[in-house]
Amino acid sequence: MRLTPKQRQYLKSLAHPLSPIVRIGKARVSPEVIKETQVSLEAHELIKIRIDDDESGTRSEFADTLALASAAEVVGVIGKTAILYRSRVEKPKIKLPLV
Repeated sequence: MRLTPKQRQYLKSLAHPLSPIVRIGKARVSPEVIKETQVSLEAHELIKIRIDDDESGTRSEFADTLALASAAEVVGVIGKTAILYRSRVEKPKIKLPLV
């Protein structure tokens, strides 16, 4: 599922008050981090992830890797924070705007 710019903006506005749930540290994107991300996405649909790395390219790479492993979409990467979204199969909470 590809998000449109309007949908990304909507999800960013919903994510603004959220606190990071998952943290990527020295262990990088480990199986434990992937598992925790999947569980958090199933529970919340929209999550923030804190990436403790100083290289901006590496942070984007970690976010993409985590999204791919979790079947999610990267809404955005701002500084050391990434926002991921994955709609629930049953009873989704978030209704995305059409187009």
